[in-house]
Amino acid sequence: MMDYSSIPENKTAIIFEFDDVLYPRKDYDLQVYYLFANFIEYLESFPASQEMISFIQKRYAHHQNYEMFEAISQTFGIDEKYKENLLLLFMNAKLPLKLLLFKEALDLLQELAINRKQIFILTVGDPKQQLNKIKQTEWNGLDKYLKVYFTDEFEKKPSTMAIQHILLENQLNKEEVVIIGKMEEDRVMAENCGIDYKSLF
Repeated sequence: MMDYSSIPENKTAIIFEFDDVLYPRKDYDLQVYYLFANFIEYLESFPASQEMISFIQKRYAHHQNYEMFEAISQTFGIDEKYKENLLLLFMNAKLPLKLLLFKEALDLLQELAINRKQIFILTVGDPKQQLNKIKQTEWNGLDKYLKVYFTDEFEKKPSTMAIQHILLENQLNKEEVVIIGKMEEDRVMAENCGIDYKSLF
């Protein structure tokens, strides 16, 4: 995983994706499914929450969120009406446990803050859901150094619109910026902007 020494000294601003770059997304998703399983058991008495959680964990390892409710519904006979409850949980869930940053990501963020680099998060996904995740992340005091933007409030990646807004609002030149992501769309977005790109992994 990339560390502070990998970032050229002339870079003064670092733009990160959030999911699976700074923290493991599964830690949010699986806690939401845990809450959902307990919600269903409370209302319907069946299935036992642990049985549903075990099923979800095994399926998530291969398919992540793809058609998860449909698989749960088919396996356990869950009424379609509960799909809306699951969607609402993904937006608003109060998690049992704080989300923890990857250790290497935490180390990198701390080094950036110490060296007075500007730290931005530009994250894809519903802004309300992404903000809910960010608010429930253990930042170890680093949150005061972050400035957060949501791609969906502009145009979806790899559009450069959100990046252009960040540059303009913060009076940055693209030569002093590096984008750190994981997905191909992050790399293409950076390339389209003429901004250096690095993969965290």
